[in-house]
Amino acid sequence: MGGRQRPAKARNARQGRGRPGGPPAAGGAKAAGKPVDTRVEIARLEGYLAWEAEVAAAARDARAFADRFPWLAPDDREALERAYAEDRLRYAEEVVDRAVDRCRRLAARYRAECRRICARWAAVCLSVALAAALLAAVPAALHG
Repeated sequence: MGGRQRPAKARNARQGRGRPGGPPAAGGAKAAGKPVDTRVEIARLEGYLAWEAEVAAAARDARAFADRFPWLAPDDREALERAYAEDRLRYAEEVVDRAVDRCRRLAARYRAECRRICARWAAVCLSVALAAALLAAVPAALHG
């Protein structure tokens, strides 16, 4: 069971480029003619390692669960371990998907809020500049 990665549909939907689900492509500072963003590659590697740890934990917990049923035949035990691990990994993937969706929604919300604040700040600055220009022009018009 070790070394299994997330299902292809989940990996491809999230990454949309490069080698799906695996560690970063080797090849130095450039891959496919594009500069490599080290932060992105480190994040991908961390995600890969975290998923591998989840796969190992699922296998370990599946074995521990199957140990509760010593009367099972080896084939039945294997099937139980496989079903347990698959169910656990499916649940883990759903948790990750929900977290990613939540992060994306928050990022979009924060970007919109930032644009709104920047627009307000620009309006305030423009208003202050216009008021200063009018105040400078009024005395000149009165004395002229």
